[in-house]
Amino acid sequence: MSDKRTIGMWLYKNGGGEAVGKKIIKKLRERDILTISDINLRYATAKNKNIIHDRIKLNKLDLFFSYNAGEQTIYQTYLYQALNRVIPMINSYDAFALTEDKFQTSFVLRNAGVKTADYRLFHREEASKHLDKTLNKWGGMVYKPTSGWGGAGLAKIEDADSLNALIPTLNHSNIREVFVERFIRYDNSDFRVDIVDGEFVGCYGRRASGTDWRTNITSGGSVFLRECDDEVIEIAKAATKACGADIAGIDIIYDQEREEYVVLEVNGIPAFATPEQEKMGLDFNDKKIDLIVDLIDRKTRNR
Repeated sequence: MSDKRTIGMWLYKNGGGEAVGKKIIKKLRERDILTISDINLRYATAKNKNIIHDRIKLNKLDLFFSYNAGEQTIYQTYLYQALNRVIPMINSYDAFALTEDKFQTSFVLRNAGVKTADYRLFHREEASKHLDKTLNKWGGMVYKPTSGWGGAGLAKIEDADSLNALIPTLNHSNIREVFVERFIRYDNSDFRVDIVDGEFVGCYGRRASGTDWRTNITSGGSVFLRECDDEVIEIAKAATKACGADIAGIDIIYDQEREEYVVLEVNGIPAFATPEQEKMGLDFNDKKIDLIVDLIDRKTRNR
């Protein structure tokens, strides 16, 4: 391996990701930092003290930048955790694992003083007796799998019928825990705020379709240009810091009943703007790339 600083990178390629990756590699090369790209831990093996991918000893790298949301398997995250014990990672394994779990994230945010939706967590075998009381208290709630992304598996529970329809599904699943949040009355739009290395990158909005309450793009939501004020930015920074993340995308909505902003989720691998989104005016990619390159430069110098 070269005497120069060398990092590994696994960055998604769809939606403009390939072009983003090339820009990051070029900017790192200008700082004498070499990049070994396309390191998919799915194809890595461990032998004694080394984790090896295509004959490269990953544990000898100066840093590993993992940025691929949709293809993380249990095996990959297992090696992710091991590798982070010996070299720096962006994000760290702890931050990655935390932001992948909705309950753990909400728990950490609440203890850091960051407002989230009210939530409850029950053991599956105890859930049926608690869910009815919770629904009566809140008047509406959302069931969320603790892991997953893109709005998959979410269920809005508004009455006894919708609750009764959910219970058999829970009873026949292999989940251990049941996580629900108070349904927040809002304008069916959110703020997605990107933070890198503690700095504000950019903001855009997402709006639910006319037939759905979820703002996720994969659930039919749409992106629109949106400015955010200092309060929203500071909330996003506080949430990112609480999760220990170098990079995060914070989803924030405005609770119309309590008249306050609430963090819904922290995404540890927020997407760059797609070429289509750039055409509509989302222009934060270059700033985000520069901040990531600065971050990698600093972390590898410290090492």
